[in-house]
Amino acid sequence: MSDTVETRRDMAENWWSPDLLGQRVDFGALKGRASELARRWASQSRLRFKARREALLLVAVILFLLFVFGDLKLVAALMAGLVAVAAAAITPCEDASNSRGLTAGVSVAEHPSTMGAPKSEGWRALIDAMPDAAIALAADGSVLHFNGLFRDLFPRCMSGIPFSHVTRNPELMAAVDQALAMSEPAVVELTERVPLERRLSATVSGQLAGAGGAGQPALLITLRDQTEQDRLAQMRADFIANASHELRTPLAALRGFVETLQGPAREDVKARERFLGLMQAQATRMTRLIDDLLSLSRVEMRAHLSPRGTADLGEIASHVTQTVEPLAKEANIAIALEISVPCARIRGERDEIVQALLNLVQNAIKYGRDGGHVSVRVAHLPARGLAGPQVEIAVIDDGPGIAPEHLPRLTERFYRVNAGKSRDKGGTGLGLAIVKHIVVRHRGELRIASEVGKGSTFALVFDEI
Repeated sequence: MSDTVETRRDMAENWWSPDLLGQRVDFGALKGRASELARRWASQSRLRFKARREALLLVAVILFLLFVFGDLKLVAALMAGLVAVAAAAITPCEDASNSRGLTAGVSVAEHPSTMGAPKSEGWRALIDAMPDAAIALAADGSVLHFNGLFRDLFPRCMSGIPFSHVTRNPELMAAVDQALAMSEPAVVELTERVPLERRLSATVSGQLAGAGGAGQPALLITLRDQTEQDRLAQMRADFIANASHELRTPLAALRGFVETLQGPAREDVKARERFLGLMQAQATRMTRLIDDLLSLSRVEMRAHLSPRGTADLGEIASHVTQTVEPLAKEANIAIALEISVPCARIRGERDEIVQALLNLVQNAIKYGRDGGHVSVRVAHLPARGLAGPQVEIAVIDDGPGIAPEHLPRLTERFYRVNAGKSRDKGGTGLGLAIVKHIVVRHRGELRIASEVGKGSTFALVFDEI
């Protein structure tokens, strides 16, 4: 009997002891926690009352009017008011824990509505705001986030895929593996050759502090496009080489004319007039040459940048045709415009497409036969294989045509089928080179077809929007 009493006494003491089921319970901490929760609830209630102040006031006015006009008893009105107040205090408010943020010194991380939620992902906003292309990788090497500049470089990149699916550059992949394993940063030079040649400088950071958590970045890669810088350097070198080569002949001619006018033809009025005309022609030729060299350099420098605007080939064809009408009339050439599509919109820079088409039409007028015809045609092309809808703008002439052996080299710099005739017509040998680079930048195609004695066709083909 005494054993039974002792056993019951021990059970009671164990029940009220701080050690319950092997786990120590701090009643003081529980009391403090309960007090803290009560304080937070009171603070949230005040915020809810404040957010619903106008609604409660409207309810009070309505209940008062119903009581005054006898539609509602006093007890019922008071009960309805109490229910409204209780509902306002208990029902969560949308911005009580989000837009209001904290309650009486309680941080967001400690707030009941945010406890257990992931930490703020402000690093995504930082990556989006970076001036260079940037991508964040998880600890397993998969893509977490990237900004718009990175998407421009790698359009097929998607969140969640392994980084090896974005690029297969062995040097960059080795730097990524090394950074993930040993937290060693690295700088890698990348050379992309498809679809266009470009050089990128990739900086792989060491493993980020606190990396390894779910959804948290472990590695940051930034890429800076060095293509424009390289092209600027190449442009300067090419300009100096080409200018020095092509300007040598007109400069020598100008020097000879000046020496003649200063010497034997000093007093010869007729010779002076003739030589001055020749000097003006040579100066004009040098001006055209320099302008074309600069245009070609600008187009080449931007070849790696995809155009972002839109252009209507029908509107461009109409504009160019009207522009060259005086030139065609002076050369006794009839020019016609044929547009068979109501709208032919492409992704491209309008000014560059105008420049390319203008070069083609001017060539057709310069080298066409006297009294001939030039047609500018805009039409849809039939679908081929998996290619999407395409549209072409073609310049067709009935001139002397071009021999087959010259066709592959027409877009080379300073290449001329007939150098003497080209110089007499004011050609620089750069027009088709400019056209080719413009078409390449727009991911289009330049098609040339010609037959001796039957004329030529130069067509620009683009993907239609």
